[in-house]
Formats: sequence, C-alpha cells, structure tokens
Amino acid sequence: MSFKNKTAVITGASRGIGLAVAKKLASQGANIAIIYVGKEEEGENAKKEVEALGVKVGLYYCDVSDFEKSKETVDQILNEFGTIDILVNNAGIVRDKLVLRMEEADFDSVIAVNLKGTFNMIKHTYKTFTKQRAGRIVNVASVVGINGNAGQTNYSASKAGVIGVTKSVAKELAGRGITVNAVAPGYIITDMTNALSDKVKEEIENAIPMKKRGLPEDVANAIAFLCSDEASYITGEVIRVDGGMAM
Repeated sequence: MSFKNKTAVITGASRGIGLAVAKKLASQGANIAIIYVGKEEEGENAKKEVEALGVKVGLYYCDVSDFEKSKETVDQILNEFGTIDILVNNAGIVRDKLVLRMEEADFDSVIAVNLKGTFNMIKHTYKTFTKQRAGRIVNVASVVGINGNAGQTNYSASKAGVIGVTKSVAKELAGRGITVNAVAPGYIITDMTNALSDKVKEEIENAIPMKKRGLPEDVANAIAFLCSDEASYITGEVIRVDGGMAM
C-alpha cells in the first residue's frame, strides 16, 4: 500500500483509534489533517508523533457536530493541502445509561457527534471528491450498531445510523470512483474502554471468541486497506474488527 502525495482527513485523531489511523496512513506516505476536540497538549503531541513519520501534518480544533465550523475546517484544509483524497470519520463520544436514566441531552449529544458529525464531514467534502472522481471515505461504526447493547441505546442508534449513511452515500458516489465503507470495532483497548471496571472487562473478554481485546492498530489496519487501491472494488461494506464478537 502507498498513499504518497495523498491527503487524509481524520476526525478524532488526537488519540486512540484515530491516532493509530493517522500514524498508519502517514507511515505509507499520506499527508495528514488531524481534527480533534480534546486538550491542546494532546493534539500537539499527536501532531508531533505523526510528523515524525516524515509527512505534512495539520492540526485543527473542530467540533464536527457543528455544521458551520466543520465546513470552515474543511475549507481550511483544502486551502492548506490543496486536496482531500481520504476521509476517515472516527470522532465519537459515549454517554452510556439505561433508557430509564438517560436524559434527552445524553441522547442528543451522542447523535450529534457520532452521526451528524459524520454527515457534516461527508457533506463538506462531497464536492471535492466528485470533482476528482476519486476518493475513499471510511466511517467508524461499531458492533453495537449491528447488534445493539443494553445501556447504549444512544450510542447504538448513532452507529446504526452511521452504517445507514455509509451504504446510502456509497450508492450515490459509486459511479464516480469513490468508495464509502465502514469498520465496526468491537472491544478495543482505548481510553473509553479502559474506564470500565475490571469485572466488566473480564465479562466482555469472555464473550469474545478470540478471548482478548483488540488494539487500535487492528482497526487502523482495516481502515488503511479500505483506503488503498487494493480495495477499489469494495464499497458499501461494513467490516467488523471484533475478534468474532458479533458473529
């Protein structure tokens, strides 16, 4: 795989899966635009890590759920990089609670970032991709968007929506040489899952056929493949990266 002279935009890329994707694509020559909303120090550290791989890196603070701000950010990236060849929609949040205790704000915020944020970024890059008649879009969904999960009604709904967006946009853009796919991670070692209790971690691991958690790099490898020329005839697909969890 080679992404030399290509520009990849990755949301939620200051840590976890997003940072692993940025480093993977950069290691194959891609210039990287990191979009994040975390701590500034975290963003700067991510930028340095990716720059160490010898590519051009831009750092952009942006809440992808904000339609106008995300548009401004995409315009800025286009101005500074000249083009966008790859879009990875990875930004996401959780507000896990049983429906009985879930507030309206818990539902709305998760849908806004995870689902609307994905729409916003695709919307703002759509014309660029269609003019080029080439490009790769990969959306990060989740196995709970396929199977559901108690206590994650909002998150499951957002990720199921991401899968619907993926398949619909894939049909819109297929005739222009642009592929749109999704990956559905399972139990991956990230800050999000590290916050779980040891008991819950053990229960989840026991439910995975491979009996272990995945790494951010496992997801990054799948995303890199979907962004590559080798995957040019794959579109509208959802690839699980879950150790068999959702079989």
